[in-house]
Amino acid sequence: MEPLMDLGFSLFSSPTTVVGVAVLLMILYLVSVGSSSSEAGKEPPGPKPLPLLGNLLQLDLQRPYKTLCQLSKKYGSVFTVYFGPKKVVVLSGYRTVKEALVRYADEFGEREVSPIFDDLNNGHGILFSNGETWKEMRRFALTALRDFGMGKRVAEEKILEECGHLIQTIENYKGEPFNTSLPLNYATSNIISSIVYGSRFEYDDPRFRNLVSRANENISLAGSAEIQLYNMFPRLVRWIKKRHVILENAKMTVSDVKDLIQKLKETLNLQTCRGLVDCFLIRKQKEEDSCVKDTQFTEENLIFTVSNLFSAGTDTTAATLRWGLLLMAKYPQIQDLVQEELARVVGGREVQVEDRKNLPYTDAVIHEIQRLANIVPMAVPHKTSRDVTFQGYFIKEGTTVFPLLTSVLNDESEWESPHSFNPSHFLNKEGKFIKRDAFLPFSAGRRVCLGEGLAKMELFLLFSSLLQRFRFKPPPGVTEDELDLTPAVGFTIPPSPHKLCAISRQ
Repeated sequence: MEPLMDLGFSLFSSPTTVVGVAVLLMILYLVSVGSSSSEAGKEPPGPKPLPLLGNLLQLDLQRPYKTLCQLSKKYGSVFTVYFGPKKVVVLSGYRTVKEALVRYADEFGEREVSPIFDDLNNGHGILFSNGETWKEMRRFALTALRDFGMGKRVAEEKILEECGHLIQTIENYKGEPFNTSLPLNYATSNIISSIVYGSRFEYDDPRFRNLVSRANENISLAGSAEIQLYNMFPRLVRWIKKRHVILENAKMTVSDVKDLIQKLKETLNLQTCRGLVDCFLIRKQKEEDSCVKDTQFTEENLIFTVSNLFSAGTDTTAATLRWGLLLMAKYPQIQDLVQEELARVVGGREVQVEDRKNLPYTDAVIHEIQRLANIVPMAVPHKTSRDVTFQGYFIKEGTTVFPLLTSVLNDESEWESPHSFNPSHFLNKEGKFIKRDAFLPFSAGRRVCLGEGLAKMELFLLFSSLLQRFRFKPPPGVTEDELDLTPAVGFTIPPSPHKLCAISRQ
């Protein structure tokens, strides 16, 4: 904090300066209030902001989604809050979020790119891009993911192969307590790597371990209070350490991805695609040969598309699985019912996707894990593409929008016991699996997670296979009640660091 304190001392070293700053802040505040009140319609309500600071003093920057849920109880399902000087419209509750993202998909379909993600991606790739770049890269990635098995037997085979490596890794702990983070991250990383690069990595590969470690660290740091402050005041606090750690991690990852792409380029066969990278390189070559102008198939878009898929495909699924195993250890009676169903339906053979329809309780438990885990509570922020009147409120073009997914997954008007782990949310009276409209862990609309199909398959196969093979328990000396369900801090929210014991059932 020393640079900020030094800055403060120089700014406020004389009474004249203090008065000048106070007047400037008041002018800025009056201008912002005046401009907002002159718009064509009524704007969403919200807590009164302070000049420049906005509602900063009211926000829990470690877990802002909690503050926003509390504010929604006072201001309704569409309200305004200021993250520093940035105006944000928050959408709360299933019906409001669904209406905005689906019925008003075009108006709410742009991506808000915060300063830290602009630093990292520079408008390239899929997750943090807009316009033609986003359209082309998303279309290409969806096609490639489908071609390489998303929702098909070939993807099932890749997942089950990786599951074998994961099971062996867990067996090596011989029932002793272990941190579930790395094995699960390695497994999910390898599944997306086999689709992107055409091959998997060994778990002890130094480059692979570093890629996973840096991705996890950056996702965690991106949700920290310090980075939240940087996103609010990017010019003032560019010096903060966590920003530089993120940028250095990203620099090393880009170097590794470039090297991996170069090796694939050197062995490229134009007649055969081993993975998404090959498909991209072949398309890039064709567009260059045809002298296509303004092509999106550039080296930068390839690097950041690959990086986006690797990070997103690793972190979200692994975090959900970690929650799942922790919840099984905490609620052994539910683990009993899952394992009884698996034994009755599958027996000792390998679990297959086809088994899902005959495993309603297991399927319900996985869905309830996703609902309660709530790993992307504020979604990835959106931005309005044009002026829109929504539920009677005027929202200006370019306004940042937070679809509060945690308010959907915990909507008290949609879920019988929203704050409890209750697989019955997804079962009817006959014990058959039922879909729920308010189950939106992958968001909805134009920006719905493009890997949703792959993630669902991974969660089912990995979770079922692990429960078939192991009994998950707390470490010795720790009771089920003492297992901590407090989420960690991050851009996504995995459980807090913990250890479990995996006792072999075979």
